[in-house]
This record gives sequence, structure tokens and C-alpha cells, in this order.
Amino acid sequence: MKNEETLALHLADNTLILGQRLGEWCGNGPVIEEDIALTNIALDYIGQTSILYKHLCEAIPDGKDEDDYAFLRTEREYKNFILCELPIGDYGFTIARQFVFSQWYLLYLEALQNSTITFFQEFAAKSIKEVRYHLQHSQDWVIRLGDGTDESKARMQNAINSVWNYTGELFQDFPSDAELVERGVCPANSSLHATWMNKVEETLLEAGLTVPASGWMHSGGRKGLHSEHMGHLLSEMQYMQRSYPNCEW
Repeated sequence: MKNEETLALHLADNTLILGQRLGEWCGNGPVIEEDIALTNIALDYIGQTSILYKHLCEAIPDGKDEDDYAFLRTEREYKNFILCELPIGDYGFTIARQFVFSQWYLLYLEALQNSTITFFQEFAAKSIKEVRYHLQHSQDWVIRLGDGTDESKARMQNAINSVWNYTGELFQDFPSDAELVERGVCPANSSLHATWMNKVEETLLEAGLTVPASGWMHSGGRKGLHSEHMGHLLSEMQYMQRSYPNCEW
């Protein structure tokens, strides 16, 4: 697999797995508006995933289709960030994760619009409109909960604290990306960190929340080394395809 294909797989796995997690809120949202909002964000991610997997099917003529990539790989073959696979927790946790991820993803897509590969340019231009909404939605809720009651503030702070040690992986530079960065295909992850931190700090300050201290960070998802939650997620997600091989949607 070429480096640009590895990058497309990584981006697709992020949106697939996080979309699957957000889909767990369908019918379970705290209010019906949020039930619908989170489900719509999940659908946006699945749409982005489909574009990326379809691109891989065309770039790698090995007979695989989108369902093969989504449902017929083992845990080690998925390259998503660990942050994306964590259980949804309470609503505050979901919002905190969505906020830190969306802030990173928006910055990444903004840079990807300048890619020297047309496919990535077009993918970024299409997806960025959706991700701006995802960020605005989660950002509004971080501020609303942080600047709300004592209980909502405490819950939101705990949620931010819980996701913080998973954010370091978002800014790691991976060996397969080095050649792509040199060719202007994609940004270096590390180059986004300072801007991301400034924007996150600005939102947390407005919400009356504290930026957690940065220490040891979880990592390994991009290499296929996942948390214990990934296997449980895949067993549910892949059940139909593995129980009824070759079924089509």
C-alpha cells in the first residue's frame, strides 16, 4: 500500500469508528434535538468514510469493496486514533471527545485543501463544511455546560480531563507521512498542535474550564495497537457481515 493510500485508510478509519460510536446515541440522546444532531454527525462521518474507502478500492484493484474495508478486517488492520474508539460514556464525555477531535480535524482539512493530490483537495473541500458544523456544535455545548450549573461544570471538566491524555496521538508525525509532507500532499500533524492548543484554550477559558496538564499520552492506534474497547466495538459492528458472508446493503 502506497503512503497516500495509507493516509486515506487512516482518515477513513477515524471517521468510520467515531461515526459508529456516535451512532450509539440514536434513540438515547438527552433531548430529541441532540439525538438527531449526533446521529446526523455520525452520518456525515459515514459518508466521508465511504468516499475514502471507494477511493482505496479504485486505487488498489484487489477485488475489495467498501464493505470489505469496513467489516472484514481484524483489529490490528484498523488505523484510527484510539480517541475515536473509546466508549461514548455520558453526554459530557461524547461532547468533549467531539470537541477536541473536531478542532484537530478542521485544522487538518484546512491544510489538506492545499494538497498536491487532487483527490485529497476535493475530499477536504467537501468534508470541511460538515466538520465546521461538528466543531460549532460541540464547542457550543462545552461552553454551555462549563458555564452552567455547578454539576454541569464539574461533569464537563471531568470529561475534558478524561479525553486529554488521548489527544497527543493527534499530533504525532508518522514515518509513512514524512514523504507525503515533503511532497505537499498533507500537513505534518505536529505543525497543527500550537494552533489547536490556542483554540482549545480559548474555548475552555470562555467555558470557565481548566486546561488539563499534559503528561503521558496514549498512542498506537495509527499502528494498529488499540484499546480493549476496539475488539468489543468490532464484534458488534461486524456481526452481520461475518454471520452472513457476502450480504449486501
